[in-house]
Amino acid sequence: MNDFAAHRDDWKAEEELAERMIPLIGGLKRDSDVVTSLHGHRLLGLSTTEILAAHERVAALGHDAVALEETLAVLEAVRELAPAASSLDVARLAEGARGRDLVEHLRAELAPALTGVAPAAEPTDVVLYGFGRIGRLLARILIAHTGGGSGLRLRAIVVRKGAENDLVKRASLLLRDSVHGPFEGSVDVDEENSQLIANGTRIQVIYSDDPGTIDYTAYGIRDAIVVDNTGRWRDEAGLSRHLESTGVARVLLTAPGKGELKNIVHGINHTTIADSDRILSAASCTTNAITPVLKAVDEAYGIVRGHVETVHSFTNDQNLIDNFHKGDRRGRSAVLNMVITETGAAKAVARALPELEGKLTGSAIRVPTPDVSLAVLNLTLERPAEKAELNDYLRRVSLHSKLRQQIDYIESPEVVSSDFVGSHRAGIVDGLATIANGTTDVILYVWYDNEFGYSSQVIRVLEVMAGSHPIVLPVRREVTLKG
Repeated sequence: MNDFAAHRDDWKAEEELAERMIPLIGGLKRDSDVVTSLHGHRLLGLSTTEILAAHERVAALGHDAVALEETLAVLEAVRELAPAASSLDVARLAEGARGRDLVEHLRAELAPALTGVAPAAEPTDVVLYGFGRIGRLLARILIAHTGGGSGLRLRAIVVRKGAENDLVKRASLLLRDSVHGPFEGSVDVDEENSQLIANGTRIQVIYSDDPGTIDYTAYGIRDAIVVDNTGRWRDEAGLSRHLESTGVARVLLTAPGKGELKNIVHGINHTTIADSDRILSAASCTTNAITPVLKAVDEAYGIVRGHVETVHSFTNDQNLIDNFHKGDRRGRSAVLNMVITETGAAKAVARALPELEGKLTGSAIRVPTPDVSLAVLNLTLERPAEKAELNDYLRRVSLHSKLRQQIDYIESPEVVSSDFVGSHRAGIVDGLATIANGTTDVILYVWYDNEFGYSSQVIRVLEVMAGSHPIVLPVRREVTLKG
């Protein structure tokens, strides 16, 4: 057999193994709310080739290679053990099982999910107030996460009626997205009941322009978390109007909060969320992207001061063509110009990370791309840093620290912004772009999907508010940030 035929046969064998994983991955989520991943890279919803690519990426990031046979064996054994709702890192389970009896190893590692120590959370109703870019992506994620009935449950969206065929248009916008591609599944319209039906999830569409006058209980919605995506109200006084509606328990704003509102960046200060917090903010996309990286760098090297320059995709706030805009420069065409504007992200970092209070300045350049932005962190550190050392530290942080859900790391001379569309991480460090020459001055480049990466962070905050984040197994001692 020649080399070409041998390689082709090897590929076909790998495809067959990946194909066998797909129903196991889907069944675990559907039947038991068990979410599987490879070192934090989710397997749910991946195609055959995407599963193969996930295994290659794990090895490229510096992990021990995980054989497809190992992954399949773990998935089959987990399916038989039938654990309760949990988040399972299949790669770590496979690595720990080498040289041991697989089933006995899994029984020990998954014990909290097998013995009732980690009971499934009661479902929490979620209402999306506004259905723009972030609202529709949150809907996609919530629908995809629907499994055995626990956790977050999307029940309704609230919008202002835009046309007689409003429902059809809303369904079309959920189904088709110019940046993130088609919705994975079907979206139907129930005109009689004013509902969208997405992959079996019935979503009530409520028309209102007043957040304080809705009786959600009339739709069977109780103790709901309302996620305000409109940005119309950003302080406690405005957002508290949601709490005047019947059936609302808490409110989460998907924009920087003003006044005394807690601005939460998951991975940084989400543990400060208390049951008594009725209204919270998930901060901004840029704040979520840069704060975890700044946290990691500050703990290892100490940050004396810094400037954050964001190269940010245009947003709906700007004009397509030159026209009046109350903001400076934003009236000029977003698709034809780079636009210098302000950003509060640098100052907002201190809301989640007080130790950086007064140490950062920031500005922004809006550019003619629809999604994915870049933060340039120009930092002065307390101790010198070499490029290789700093990059290796950030790579290990992205793999093994408590910030591995927030920080990703990549080294490639060919990546550009569109390669990061759909990233679940808050920010991705571009290692090849790092500038560090053994002095205390360094420059880091952090990519971020300012739509999907941010929406993933919002979901994580929602899970904390609802107490529905599944237990993460296997339990491992994490690498400290300073390590």
